Amino acid sequence: MQEEKTAFISIVGKANVGKSSILNRLLGSKIAIVSSKPQTTRTRIMGVLTTQDGVQLVFTDTPGFHRPHNKLGEKMVKAVSDSISGVDACLFVTEAQGGECNAAELALLDKIKQAKIPALLAINKIDLLKDKEELMTRIAYLSSLHDFEAVIPVSAADGNGMEILLTELKKQAFACEHFFPDDTLTDQPERVLAAEMIREKMLRLLSEEVPHGTAVSIEKMRTRDDGSAVDVEALIYCERESHKGIIIGKGGAMLKKISTYARQDMERFFDCKIHLKCWVKVKEDWRNREGLIHNFGLD
Repeated sequence: MQEEKTAFISIVGKANVGKSSILNRLLGSKIAIVSSKPQTTRTRIMGVLTTQDGVQLVFTDTPGFHRPHNKLGEKMVKAVSDSISGVDACLFVTEAQGGECNAAELALLDKIKQAKIPALLAINKIDLLKDKEELMTRIAYLSSLHDFEAVIPVSAADGNGMEILLTELKKQAFACEHFFPDDTLTDQPERVLAAEMIREKMLRLLSEEVPHGTAVSIEKMRTRDDGSAVDVEALIYCERESHKGIIIGKGGAMLKKISTYARQDMERFFDCKIHLKCWVKVKEDWRNREGLIHNFGLD
């Protein structure tokens, strides 16, 4: 019987560098929602990868580190800080393009140094580089900021470098019984995954302002008695009446589009027929209200 090994690894970085995309690519399945908008990820999301050679990597995908503007933002930043303590290693993610690290990235590197844990550097989005010399300059600069265990250029979009990244991550594992069954993919409840799929469609389909002011609550998720389908009922909360109109759209067209795309994602992930109904409700300034943040599971 082969020896079991385990490592808990936190994926950190500033907003919109592709942390969730890297997690999904490593797992070979989409458990974290992805969009081009910053702060798509709001809470810590755990993904589990157990390889054929007996290594179990337990990943924590975190919100992008940023300057908070409301109570929800404060909780997102705290989630990042908390995730660095108590793990075996950090995967620090940044982009291939760009100049010097911003204040959020430098603050994260400081937290990693203070925690005294190994850190690997993933330089994402190399597929967008036209001049490879730019990558070498980027590697030299980032390597001067911290003594990384490994520096791996990757593309979560096309998979380039991901096998090398996985090999380096597995080096952080130590002899230990697995904490989760080998077929575990995530600790996220089905209702949370369903809610996130709906929120992702809003992030992709709506204007900049509206999606950050929305939250999704799954009010019902129940398999029919004959097993033919799962009925899902969701409440989409927004902060303003004007936003409610945008989400619903003319004649309900936008809400229908959001629901259709989310239902298709759910059917692929849960591998069953889904009947999804969505409603929209206004909760003014919910991102600054502790009780509502708690109710939405965002604390």
